[in-house]
Amino acid sequence: MPVEVAEVHPRVVRDQFRALGNIESDENIEVVSELNARVVDLPFHEGQPVDSGATIARLDDHEIAAEAERTQAERDQAQSNYARTQKLAAQGAVSPQELEDSHTALRVAEATAALARARLEKTRIRAPFRGLVGVRRVSRGAYLREGSVITDLTRVDEMKVTFTAPERFAKDLKPGVDVELSTPAFPGEAFRGKLSVVDPVVDSGTRTLRLVARIPNSGYRLRPGMSADVSVTLAERSQALVVPDEAVFAQGNQNFVYVVKPDTTVALAPVELGTRDSMQVEIVRGITAGTRVIRTGHQKLFPGAHVLPMPEGGGPPGAPAAGASS
Repeated sequence: MPVEVAEVHPRVVRDQFRALGNIESDENIEVVSELNARVVDLPFHEGQPVDSGATIARLDDHEIAAEAERTQAERDQAQSNYARTQKLAAQGAVSPQELEDSHTALRVAEATAALARARLEKTRIRAPFRGLVGVRRVSRGAYLREGSVITDLTRVDEMKVTFTAPERFAKDLKPGVDVELSTPAFPGEAFRGKLSVVDPVVDSGTRTLRLVARIPNSGYRLRPGMSADVSVTLAERSQALVVPDEAVFAQGNQNFVYVVKPDTTVALAPVELGTRDSMQVEIVRGITAGTRVIRTGHQKLFPGAHVLPMPEGGGPPGAPAAGASS
């Protein structure tokens, strides 16, 4: 009887669970003005990356710069007065109270000058981190009020993915566990990262844990709002034995496979199963590497039956598999 066989070889098997997640930016802010001032320049290109510290907007600073110069001059004058008072105090020409007043006046002048410099610095609105800027919300020449939004800034060199896991996986979930995701925007491509947050509280309504993973995003291809199919690796075995899912069948409470012996007769082999998915089954106990198992055509077999082993694909022995070139 012709049967399709598969040879058992060690391969990597991962215990995983899968979930649907949402891709979000790690940081996302609205860039706003902290002053009431007119926009002089917007030196950025919409939708393009900017470095941390890059100027996003320049505001009119004529009055504020003049105020900063005035307060700096007052600070310098207060410094000179304090130095002169110190010399006089050393000679006993002024009272300790006059020395203290001079010192207080210097501290007030320094604080006023620092405040003016801070206001001047706010006329240059800079990116607090590297990211992508959004569309302009204002135009050059517009007069901004404190809190007016100029644009959005989103960090996208690393994305976070939020998803949930059933509570039965709680003991295996911890930061650093490998995570792999795919998204409909890039079919067939996998993005890898690490689990970073495991919520310590189980949701009492759904009996799930909230998880966050972080994924490097070179090229800025992943964007906030995308959906993701997430796979979390709970354990990995590099020398596991697996067989095709259809090779395993049950009789009563025991699982079996048919193995092909050197004389092309078949024998039943009871097996203990491990991880299983729709394509393959891990065999924990019952067969060894190099064993040939019957993949299809075992429904009419019986122990001791002679078979004609055929490679995967259904061709006769020695013939190329379906789809292979000669």
